[in-house]
Amino acid sequence: MDALAGLLEGPRARGALMIRACFDPPWSVRVEDRAPLTVMLMVRGEGWVVPDEGKGVAAAGRRSRHRPRSGAVHVRRRPRHATAGADPSGWAARLSRHGGLLNGSMDLGVRAWGDRLDGSTVVLIGTYLLQGEISNRLLDALPPLLSLTSDVWQCPLTPLLTEEIVRDEPGQQVVLDRMLDLLVIAAPRAWFSRPEAATPAWYSALADPVVGRVLRLVQDHPAHPWTVASLAAKAGVSRAAMARRFTDLVGEPPTTYLTGWRLALAADRLHDTDDTIGAIARQVGYGSAFALSSAFKRVYGVSPQEHRTRTA
Repeated sequence: MDALAGLLEGPRARGALMIRACFDPPWSVRVEDRAPLTVMLMVRGEGWVVPDEGKGVAAAGRRSRHRPRSGAVHVRRRPRHATAGADPSGWAARLSRHGGLLNGSMDLGVRAWGDRLDGSTVVLIGTYLLQGEISNRLLDALPPLLSLTSDVWQCPLTPLLTEEIVRDEPGQQVVLDRMLDLLVIAAPRAWFSRPEAATPAWYSALADPVVGRVLRLVQDHPAHPWTVASLAAKAGVSRAAMARRFTDLVGEPPTTYLTGWRLALAADRLHDTDDTIGAIARQVGYGSAFALSSAFKRVYGVSPQEHRTRTA
C-alpha cells in the first residue's frame, strides 16, 4: 500500500447528507453544522463562502472569503459556522430576508431545495461524519479549505452526481455514499499533486530515499516487531543517522510514528470490524489485548472497548 492509499482508505460514508441547492440571486444560506468534512460542488453559477472568522474585520474578511465558480470543488475541513451567498456584502439584510431553518417551504423534490430547479446557481452539497482515526489523519493532512477550480481539475464525478442525487430508487443512499467517498478521495489526490499544496511533513518525507523507505515499511507491515535498529538496517544506514533524519523530516521519532500508526489502525478496525481486541492487537503489532489496551488508553484516554462502543 502506498502512503496516499493508506491516507485515503478511511472515508466510508454512512447515510451522508446529500442535497442539490438551487437559487436565484439574491440568496444567502447560513451554515451551522459541525461536520468534520463538507464538500461543495458548484454545478452552475457562482457564489461566496464567508466563514465567521472572516467577518467583522475587513482585511481578515478579504483573506477568508472564497468564491467557488462553476466546476469548482470546495472542501471544508471541520467547518466552523459560515455564510454562503450570491454577494459577500450586505449579509445582514439578506439573512434577515431569507433567514430561518431549512423547512418544507423550499423543498423542490428528492434531495433538492431552494428557489427553483433550474435556478441560475446550482450547488451539490455533501456532509458526513468521518469515523476512524485513519480518517482523522486525512483531515489533519488537509488545509481548512481545499479549493480546486475547473481550470486545474475537471471533476469527473460532476455529471454522475448531478444525475444520481435526485433519484429515489432502492439502495440510492448507498450509491450516493460511495460517490461521496470517491469525491473525497479524488479531490485530495488532485490537490496533493499541486505544487502549492502544503502537504504534511510525513508525506513530503516519502521522497527521501531513507525516510521514505522506513515509512513504507511501517505502513505496509505494522505487525512486524520493528525496532529503530531493524528499520535502520532495512534503510541501509546507521541507527543514529536514521533516527535523526526521520525526526528532522517527519517531526517525530520513528518509534512515536510507529505507535501512532498502529493505534490509528486499531481504532479503525475497532469501528469497522467485529474482530476481538486480541485479534486486532496481533494485526497491528501488539502481543496481547492487554498491551494494546494499555497503549490505546494512554494515547486516546479510553479503552479499546469504550472506543468501539462510542463509535458504534
